[in-house]
Amino acid sequence: MPVSRLTLTDFRSYPETLIEPGPGFVLLSGENGAGKTNMLEAVSLLTPGRGLRGATYSEMARIGGSGGFAVAARVGETDIGTGTLAAAPERRRVRINSAPASVNSLSEWLSVLWLTPAMDRLFMGTPGDRRRFLDRLVLALEPGHAHHAARYEAAMRARNKLLAEPDTADPAWLNALEEAMTEHGSELAEARARTAAALDERLAGAPDDEFARAQIGLQGWDRSDFASTFKANRARDAAAGRAVAGPHRQDLAVSHRTKAMPAARSSTGEQKALLLGLILAHAELVAERRGDPPILLLDEVAAHLDPKRRAALFERLRGRGQVWMTATEGSLFEGISEASRFHVEAGRIQQR
Repeated sequence: MPVSRLTLTDFRSYPETLIEPGPGFVLLSGENGAGKTNMLEAVSLLTPGRGLRGATYSEMARIGGSGGFAVAARVGETDIGTGTLAAAPERRRVRINSAPASVNSLSEWLSVLWLTPAMDRLFMGTPGDRRRFLDRLVLALEPGHAHHAARYEAAMRARNKLLAEPDTADPAWLNALEEAMTEHGSELAEARARTAAALDERLAGAPDDEFARAQIGLQGWDRSDFASTFKANRARDAAAGRAVAGPHRQDLAVSHRTKAMPAARSSTGEQKALLLGLILAHAELVAERRGDPPILLLDEVAAHLDPKRRAALFERLRGRGQVWMTATEGSLFEGISEASRFHVEAGRIQQR
């Protein structure tokens, strides 16, 4: 479902602003540093996690503001609000129709996917970068994924702490933590496997157009021996100060399907095309599975595409739900006829 109203209070560069975008293209133009990406970041906070920048919540509060921030949105018939208070700047609060709710419950209401310039080198980055990207893809299809990820991480942190203090560690508590890691880690790994398989199947059948088709899979950890992993590795994990095996070690393997070449060895342009094609295919999969297309946030994507690819992108996106796009110049959106257009300048936004 699209966002029909978005209100920001003391968020990043915005003291207070309200916009009412339409259901299709939402186009934001303005100079670098004007606050376009800040607007996309606000929309990304309508899902679990720290948004498209992965910033701390205190960084999102406006300098010189109240010390906290608020993002409120109307989605269908539902009012969603999230933000922080000055007294607890890193504690995020969520309200659904004015009632308190958990951060993870946001995934039940809508799915949001994004592509930013910082992601251009995703395939050259760390396994952790790709794992977080994969989890965002999974979350759009399986809202319960955030719950299992949070429980697994919490149990793993507690287990690491116990292993660091072997003389005082409670064996029963250690067993309980490993059982929790096995339970939630199994759900985590299986959900990733389902998403990777479904997306790879869709990519295999995608047309050969202006966006390279990726081939994807999982690597970095074999989930076949899950039950005995943690207990068998206690001594090694204690020495390393961390769990050396488990779903937190998985990696998303991506290659150029036509060239059978790892994405990391492809050209910069090919990597961009592979990533964009992957996002588009996943958006189509989400629309098919959930009955509603996800909200797409595409930051400065048009600026890095030649006119032919831009036209192909706009055609792929037309009629596929709400798509927020930013650019320094409105001319980069040439070819999009129906859209909500906004100009951003120094933390102010005005509809055109």
